[in-house]
Amino acid sequence: MKRIRTAVRPVQAIAAVASLALLAGCAGSVGGDGSGSGDSAGEGFAYDASQDEIDEALADLDPVTIKFQPSSMSEKSILAPNGLDVKKAIEERSGGKITVDIVWGQAIAGYDAVDDALADGRVDLAFTLPSYSPAEYPAFDAIGTAMSTLPSSPVASDLAANAAGVQAAWETPEVLEEFEKKDLVPLIPMLAAGGYSTMCSKPMTSLDDWKGKQVRVGSAAAGKQVTELGATPVSLSFPETYEALQRGTVDCDLGQLAPNVEAGTFEVAPNIGVASDAGIARSAGAITAGKKYSELPVAYQQVIFDSMSTTFSTMMEVVIGAKAQAVEQAKDNDGSVQPFDDDVQKQMAKYAKELSDKTAEKAEVPDAPKALSDAGTEWAKSVSELGYDDKGDFASLDEWYPEDASYDKLGDELFEKVMAEHRPE
Repeated sequence: MKRIRTAVRPVQAIAAVASLALLAGCAGSVGGDGSGSGDSAGEGFAYDASQDEIDEALADLDPVTIKFQPSSMSEKSILAPNGLDVKKAIEERSGGKITVDIVWGQAIAGYDAVDDALADGRVDLAFTLPSYSPAEYPAFDAIGTAMSTLPSSPVASDLAANAAGVQAAWETPEVLEEFEKKDLVPLIPMLAAGGYSTMCSKPMTSLDDWKGKQVRVGSAAAGKQVTELGATPVSLSFPETYEALQRGTVDCDLGQLAPNVEAGTFEVAPNIGVASDAGIARSAGAITAGKKYSELPVAYQQVIFDSMSTTFSTMMEVVIGAKAQAVEQAKDNDGSVQPFDDDVQKQMAKYAKELSDKTAEKAEVPDAPKALSDAGTEWAKSVSELGYDDKGDFASLDEWYPEDASYDKLGDELFEKVMAEHRPE
């Protein structure tokens, strides 16, 4: 497949925009049979088909428009490529027969309502956050929680963890069944995005530093880990976090760095704490399709599904590029970027495994953590073979991370090794 890229790069897309809230068998194909489509269900095409062959497969199909809600608040957002790149990939591969109408800022349905919007056809394709509803997605939540047991580093580990998450989700029938029960079609059944860091008004690296601190968290699992370290988790919407940090209502935010780059968080919390081994449970997302996708001709479904390699690589470029921006902003505001002390790291790793195993048992997917770990080991090798090794430590990421970093090769390999067998047919 010819890869599509917009001119907007993750580290060049920074703009002053509003605060962002971020961020069953496994061998079967996804999607419907296309029986509800216009004048013909049409014939499909091979993933490696030429554009001429794709054009021929789509020739007799009526043009369609799909509504896509990406994770971005606006087209000026640092996360905008997550929408723009996918739009361009779909429209160009379809020869213009599929028009992608991007809906910014979850304007049709917020994360708490987007599943229903997909199922009833108000939205056709969306970035969703199943981790916000662990009771409805227990198997999904188990894999997301197990992410905290994987190695942590600025670049290589995030790439391997995300690829492993995609693989583990596809290979766990219970995860796919959770989407099916909601009449949803997973296109990327887990997209873990960036690892979590602390952003604090004062450095918080030792175990003593954690004692008694108020830490804003975004998930129940993260809240349990924070409590275990002696701090108090605070549930607070992301747009309220800047003011809370400014006033001292909370001491730290625990989350991904990308939305905090946009929100200006490092003006009031310039001290970043990072894991050097196991980390914090992530609020993972997914790329999910709904009612209209299932009714499209199979060739249109294939066009959309094939764009998922672009979706994966773009997300990685955005979130890792944002880390470099975060480090730079922290330094500009006289802050620091430090790994957690050994005492914190050891306790974090111990509890991460306990929480991971307990969550998986409760979700009745006891083998999921090991499956994720095994996949993580294999993808770490692939990441290294592709040349995506870390070139330095987190504190100097802004100095060694390339602005034109591309993870297209990893996206292609992930598609071919894991996703291709789920391609509509």
